[in-house]
Order: sequence, then structure tokens, then C-alpha cells
Amino acid sequence: MKPTSRLGAWIAIGIGASYFLIPLLATFEFSLRMLRGEYSFEAYRVVFGDPQFQATFGYSIVMALVTIVVGVLLVVPTAYWVQLRLPKLRPLVEFITLLPLVIPAIVIVFGYLRIFGSNSWIPLTGNERATDFLLVCSYVTLSLPYMYRSIDTGLRTIDVRTLTEAAEVLGAGTFTILFKVIFPNVRSAILSGAFLTFAVVIGEFTMASLLNRPAFGPYLQLVGANKAYEPSALAIMAFLITWASMGLIQVFGRNAKNAKQ
Repeated sequence: MKPTSRLGAWIAIGIGASYFLIPLLATFEFSLRMLRGEYSFEAYRVVFGDPQFQATFGYSIVMALVTIVVGVLLVVPTAYWVQLRLPKLRPLVEFITLLPLVIPAIVIVFGYLRIFGSNSWIPLTGNERATDFLLVCSYVTLSLPYMYRSIDTGLRTIDVRTLTEAAEVLGAGTFTILFKVIFPNVRSAILSGAFLTFAVVIGEFTMASLLNRPAFGPYLQLVGANKAYEPSALAIMAFLITWASMGLIQVFGRNAKNAKQ
């Protein structure tokens, strides 16, 4: 590589890094100014000590875990069956899984309220548990593009047909093949989709707000509208959660590649 090309690449990297890091550092610096005349982590202490933060963050973690389980149980068999038996349906399935990126979340949740509202023939907003179930369905829909593509990519890296035929020769049924053959071989892809889903659910605002559930996203908006330093602390925490999820995806992806080699 020529020196000028290398210099241009470093300049581009520096500009890109500055675009992300300078606002983040400014936000972090501002979050340390809660006590006049000194830097401290008082804003973080206040946030962690807030019972509403603990309740909403815990609720969103539970919803994220349930969403991951439901999403994996829905997507893995679907992607497996499409790749093994119905390859001609792949474009249609990919189009369907892309719809949540095209249709705004507010449109999706209003559709849910219209179909499953208190005045509908399947009321799911009449009690908390039913509304939680509807919220999980909303989150599964919202995370479908990320979960499906991650698992579909993982399935393409293995010989699904050979593994299936070998398991069938040994007398394995469909469920045994799925849970004892396919799932272990796409573990890293499932974890990648799971971490992406977790990051999406933790920061989601629209669906939780309109369904009136005590999630972390609405709490972030509420604190941001009424306080000064705590929102900066929460923003830094949200960035750390997202970056940690992305970092874990890289770690598991690298480990999977090393294991195959």
C-alpha cells in the first residue's frame, strides 16, 4: 500500500472515530458535573439508586430474555425448513422478515392495538400478563430481521442436508435433529441474533410506551424530559450495553471460526 493511501485511510478512520467519540466523551464529561465544581459519579449513583430504574431495567431484561427464547424457537425451525425443503420460498421469507425495517414501529403497535385492543374479539390489553405477551410479540416482530439473518447465515455455513440425512439414518426424529444437531451447530449465530435482540429490546420506546408497560425505554424518555445530568448517565449506560452486545457478537463469532479451523 502506498504511503499516501495509508495516510488517507488513517484520516478517514480518524474522522469517523471523532464523529462517534467526541459527542460520547462530551456526554460522559457532562454526566460527571452533577456536583458543582467537581467531577463525580453522583448522577450514576442517583440513577442506580432510583427504584424506578431498577424496576424498569429489570422488566426490560426479562422481556428481552423471553423475546430471545421465542424468537429462536420461531426462527431456527423456519430457517432450517426453508433451507432444507423449501428453498424457493427463501425470497418470500426474506421479504417478510425485512418488513419490520420498512414499517415504522408505531404503525405495527397501532395495528396490534386495533386487532387486540379491549374492544376487539381477542382482547389482550385487558390485563398486565396479556399485555406483556403482546409486547413480547411486538419485540419478536421488531427483532425478526436481525435474528433471521443471523441464523440464516449460520445455517448456510453448515451442510444442513448431510447432517439431517445422517441423523435420520440413525433414527432421529425432527425434534431430535433440531435440538441435538442443528441448534449446537448454529450456536454462535443464535448468540449473535440474541445479543442484537437484547440491544434492540433494552432501548425500545414506541411499543412499550403505547402499550403502557414499565420498560426501560419509556423510563429513559421520562428522565430525559425532567432532569439534566441523569439522562447523560443513562445515555452512557445505554451505549455501554449496546457496545457490550456488539463486542460479545465479535467474540463468539471469532471463537466459532477458530473452532471450525
